Amino acid sequence: MNPALESKPVRKKFTISTKYRLLLYASPFLILVFVFSYFPLYGWTYAFFNYRVGFPLLDTEFVGFKWFTSIINNEFQVKEVTRVLKNTFGISTLGLLTSILPVIFAVLLVEIKTNWYKRVVQTLTTLPNFISWVLVYAIAFMLFSVDNGIVNKLMIQLGFQEKAINYLASPDFIWIKMTLWNIWKTLGWSAILYIAAITSIDQELYDAAKVDGAGRFRLMWHITLPGVMSTFFVLLLLSIANFMNNGLEQYFVFQNSLNKDSIEVLDLYVYNTGLVGYNFSFATAVSMLKSFVSIFLLFVANQLSKWVRGESVI
Repeated sequence: MNPALESKPVRKKFTISTKYRLLLYASPFLILVFVFSYFPLYGWTYAFFNYRVGFPLLDTEFVGFKWFTSIINNEFQVKEVTRVLKNTFGISTLGLLTSILPVIFAVLLVEIKTNWYKRVVQTLTTLPNFISWVLVYAIAFMLFSVDNGIVNKLMIQLGFQEKAINYLASPDFIWIKMTLWNIWKTLGWSAILYIAAITSIDQELYDAAKVDGAGRFRLMWHITLPGVMSTFFVLLLLSIANFMNNGLEQYFVFQNSLNKDSIEVLDLYVYNTGLVGYNFSFATAVSMLKSFVSIFLLFVANQLSKWVRGESVI
């Protein structure tokens, strides 16, 4: 053997343990979460000042918990916050009650045997999720407007109405209307997770049940539905934790002077109070309380998950 080779030192290969490698892979996403989710929490400091637009924050008056106490001490603001919370809880409750619809839709969709028809249905029901709420309102205006709305013209021609009705401005059943629009927009997209859960069910269970004489509906009831219930309960518990967050875009585009009192949810109220009413400090205080309530509901949902499923969601 060559002596030069024998005297050459052996270099140790540098390796990273699995846990540090996984942490390194996740670091870009952790940085993004910090930048876009935690760093903006600096804005909560506005709730402790009497902020005025155009002035540096530290040059405005420090008022401590004034805006927080005004939520319960000011009679007008108590009525406003109560009204907004009523709208928020009402629409969120309807959302929870209708959360079973994507499960039913996914089960029925999987049962379609004609592949091309199944793909068409899934595509048509998923596409609305990628449409902005501005375009959704444009569709609603085309259907329900007073002058040229298709629905008004059809109802008058059929004799169900004597004159056109302004459906979009009416506050009647506004919670149900908003829930129906949200179902139409998100039904197909929400069903994707349940379709994935159904495809992961062991096929041998279906084969064994067919041998025992089970029909299609018994297969759906005793195998398919129990197979997706774990996924449904996890998403339901997360929805409970997210109970206060109705979103802003849908209610912003559908609001008007006639239905505002019934459609204004908490996120929209914060927007109207802060950016439209220029009361940034009070809007920040309301938004902070909403965040604390959401955190509390998250822990409640986590405890419910432990009791019902024996597993936590966080």
